[in-house]
Amino acid sequence: MLDIKFIRENVDLMKEVIANKRIGLDLDELLTIDSKLSELKTKQQDLQEKRNAHSKLIPQASNEDRPKLIAEGKEIANELKEMNPEISDLEEKLKALMYVVPMVPSKDAPVGKDDSENVVSRVEGDKPNFSFAPRHHVEILEMNEWAEFKNIAKVCGSRSYSLRNDMVLLEMAMHRLALDMLTEKGFTLVSSPSMAREDALYGTGHFPTGREDAYYIPEHDIYLSGTAEVQLNSLHGGEILSESDLPILYAGFSPCFRGEAGSYGKDVKGLIRVHQFQKTEQFVICKGDEAESEKWHKSLLEAAEEFCKALELPYQILEVCTGDMGAGKFRMYDIECWVPSEEKYRETHSCSALHDWQARRTNTRYRDADGNVKHVFTLNNTMVATPRILVPFIENHQQEDGSVYVPAKLRAYMGGKEVLKGRNRQ
Repeated sequence: MLDIKFIRENVDLMKEVIANKRIGLDLDELLTIDSKLSELKTKQQDLQEKRNAHSKLIPQASNEDRPKLIAEGKEIANELKEMNPEISDLEEKLKALMYVVPMVPSKDAPVGKDDSENVVSRVEGDKPNFSFAPRHHVEILEMNEWAEFKNIAKVCGSRSYSLRNDMVLLEMAMHRLALDMLTEKGFTLVSSPSMAREDALYGTGHFPTGREDAYYIPEHDIYLSGTAEVQLNSLHGGEILSESDLPILYAGFSPCFRGEAGSYGKDVKGLIRVHQFQKTEQFVICKGDEAESEKWHKSLLEAAEEFCKALELPYQILEVCTGDMGAGKFRMYDIECWVPSEEKYRETHSCSALHDWQARRTNTRYRDADGNVKHVFTLNNTMVATPRILVPFIENHQQEDGSVYVPAKLRAYMGGKEVLKGRNRQ
């Protein structure tokens, strides 16, 4: 969400941003509603002032004039009452449109129509050079009895999975490693509920446009969220923090849920695109300063890169273009890890700076050293999301016999094991 005053004063810029971000928003409609609402509110204020002045005359009026003044007062009150439904209707329409207004992206963000125009900024690590034909992760999982897909789908529906044996421990090990790394960086560890109220999903910008991806429990009027960012972003909603409280660094661990609407037929086999997953999310609330935000954006990206290096995974960094970054993003990077069976990189991390776009939605503010009240800036990045990260991990570290190598930094969390083998192959 942006300041309406900024939108009014930068119409051409906002139309360009809407086009570049491919947002379905009619800015002229928004401005027309805003103008009409402003006119009505001005008229409403004038009538309220007139009514207040009129009511002061009644006690002083003569018996002869008082009935006329009372009648006139009732006419003003009725006129005000008749305006209320129209004002409320316009306010709701304007609010709905304001929720769709995109953040102005960084001038350094590449302009592009979709993910095909994202820009590779760096490539890190060496791709494995196998002396054998690399197996798909599902084959490795099944041959080692590390996952089950068929029977669990009968119970839980499509895109379900059940990890088994060492994969359960490996998943936990990855999150423990991630949480330990973030603890060392000064993050507060948060076990986040998966449930969230509707306003929290509006607060992050997952609503209104992403509503079809959220699981809804109507009898409790609650949603299941796809990231701890939803809960962490609203924790301080409506508060005025002190500048000395900032930055706030949260590492949110939570079960996550995503409907994957619109992705039918895509990545239906294995662990790439599932409905339930675990995620450790980095989330930062900092003061409203572009240089400060840029510093933390770099820091969040570096933390995720450290994690990928700890897992000894080859990866690339993408600078995400305007047409793929989403409405609220100021600047965005993706990390994609190499998947040998597909001979391509797959997204594993998404690192975003949103400036005050989310903070205006939640009304999260702080008081600076001079006593001025400003909106905070927010940023987020995945630290690890499982089971997706298991795909490049298993495939890159597979050995010819189907076993999987364990990088040194994970071994302490895996009982010292250097290689994982299925129970039937010990």
